[in-house]
Amino acid sequence: MNATPFHPASDLTSFSDADAALARIGEIYARSAGALRERFAAFAGGERSGRAVAPCYPYLGLTVGPEHLVYDSRPSWGTLAYSGTYGTTLTRPDLFGEYYRAQIARLVAFHRVPVEVGVSQRPIPLPFVVEEATTDIGPEDVRALGAVFTLPDLSAMDDAVANGTWRPASGAVQPLALFSAERVDLALQRIHHYTGTRPEHFQRFVLFTNYQRYVDEFISLGRGLVAEGGGPEGYLRFVEPGDLVQERGEAHGGENLSERSLPQMPAYHLVRGDRLGVTLVNIGVGPSNAKTITDHLAVLRPHCWLMIGHCGGLRRSQQLGDYVLAHAYVRDDKVLDQDLPPFVPVPPIAEVQVALQEAVARITGLTRGDLKTRMRTGTVVSTDDRNWELRYDDLYTRFNQSRAIAIDMESATIAANGFRFRVPYGTLLCVSDKPMHGEIKLRGMANAFYRQRVSQHLSIGLEALRLIRERGVEELHSRKLRSFDEPAFR
Repeated sequence: MNATPFHPASDLTSFSDADAALARIGEIYARSAGALRERFAAFAGGERSGRAVAPCYPYLGLTVGPEHLVYDSRPSWGTLAYSGTYGTTLTRPDLFGEYYRAQIARLVAFHRVPVEVGVSQRPIPLPFVVEEATTDIGPEDVRALGAVFTLPDLSAMDDAVANGTWRPASGAVQPLALFSAERVDLALQRIHHYTGTRPEHFQRFVLFTNYQRYVDEFISLGRGLVAEGGGPEGYLRFVEPGDLVQERGEAHGGENLSERSLPQMPAYHLVRGDRLGVTLVNIGVGPSNAKTITDHLAVLRPHCWLMIGHCGGLRRSQQLGDYVLAHAYVRDDKVLDQDLPPFVPVPPIAEVQVALQEAVARITGLTRGDLKTRMRTGTVVSTDDRNWELRYDDLYTRFNQSRAIAIDMESATIAANGFRFRVPYGTLLCVSDKPMHGEIKLRGMANAFYRQRVSQHLSIGLEALRLIRERGVEELHSRKLRSFDEPAFR
């Protein structure tokens, strides 16, 4: 069953100015969140009688007629394809304020109609505002809370709009955004849980890796850059799991979470004032983690995410340390098959491909023929079976027919979820073994390989993101990521 996350609203006011509309959104959210905190304080103090009035999310909507549609040079985002009434619930204007302002400004400018802001009919679940409400509570406490407050409702939090499966009833309000407010709030909670850092620290460019040595290199780089004043990129701070913050110009304090205390997918952030810095997430090994974290990071609307990690080389001509620039994927990971059927192609994003190739050339110093020798462009297989090597006879023909040049467990998942959630994506892997050709990953061989390649590979990823940022993020958000009935919000 598809959730219906878009609802009528009350107390609607029209705005043709994005700043004024955002201010009204902020007022509504602040009032609702304040009422929830006040009622919970009374509840915690022993006042349990009666069900609390449910404060609701802000609502944003607009109605466009045929005369308001954009027919010539239609932008890739920020406009509506069909006439009708559109709406969405919103949350956390403190976190998404600049994003909301940009979306509203484009709607007003392109369609030449005002937007309407009001109070939706969707109540804000208590734990999304008062985190301590669900800290260390038992079944009886949950029942007591449920009798007074609204708790999260999974029926209002699916991804039907993003998946292209949501169909409105006749005359119903159509979606203005990919995600409802509840879906966003759930993701924000999960981001903190899985990464150990608050969503406020996440940057618009994200690197994913599957090996701890990349994390160690990023930590050393981040601490050094921030201590020395932020470097040429102007980083303001470096944030580590546990929300440990090193401000610009400060030496690292020496504190860090112990290995046993690290979250499942720890995140590290080189923060810029415009949020165009870099976040690195260690997703570990496997497509399940890759899907889990990208399901939630997508609500932050990053400009780009890249996978930089290790892979098995499938061609005899490859050498350990060679790079693989994924141009296509064989999706044997299976974790997204219900959300994005396997028949759906996952195309390369040209701007990301160009930036990655140029970054390899710049960092390695290789040119022309030498570059082609050390970096192959082709198909990457992502599997959900870490011991795929034990099925050699079954897989040889499959790999051969697909023309695959590398295999890993995460890249296709990250690219597919990028396509699904309209987040530009790319993959640059480094060959760490060639199991089909007798060069399996052994401890001594791996250690030597890691020492030689990790720093260079990370530098390539950072250089690619720098190139993308300098060339302008607008180029990234192309029409190839948009559906027929795409919501206006990017």
